[in-house]
Amino acid sequence: MMQTKTTVARKMTVPAAKVWDAVARFGRLEVWFPTISTCVVEGSGVGAVRRMDSTRGGKIVDHIVDIQPEKMRLIYERVQSPFAVTSYRGTVEVFESFDGIGVVVWTIDFESTPDNSATVNAQLEAGIGAGIEGMKTDLATATSGP
Repeated sequence: MMQTKTTVARKMTVPAAKVWDAVARFGRLEVWFPTISTCVVEGSGVGAVRRMDSTRGGKIVDHIVDIQPEKMRLIYERVQSPFAVTSYRGTVEVFESFDGIGVVVWTIDFESTPDNSATVNAQLEAGIGAGIEGMKTDLATATSGP
């Protein structure tokens, strides 16, 4: 087996606190990611479960394993996915840039066979890049309020 780390970072157009608020809710992936058709969150905080359907078929299930509001960091384990991986841990961090705008850094640590590593890495880079762009659009157009 082979460990691989993929990181995608993007600057948003809204303050870091607003970005973190969206990340911490653990939902809206069906809005952000073109490849996700449904997203249902059960519970909140550590132990929350996110269940999704992929537009390509297949189920995706994530568990929040750690949430650190003071560091604006959320860590989840993907326990079911269509990817050829034996383990998958996502870390979503929000940093504040010098002008107060949020920067999202999304890192995936996954384990797969050496044969699958490059393919999965490319799929994740493209998918997460598209998802963060979707988040950026969603946050920019969202009105203030709950």
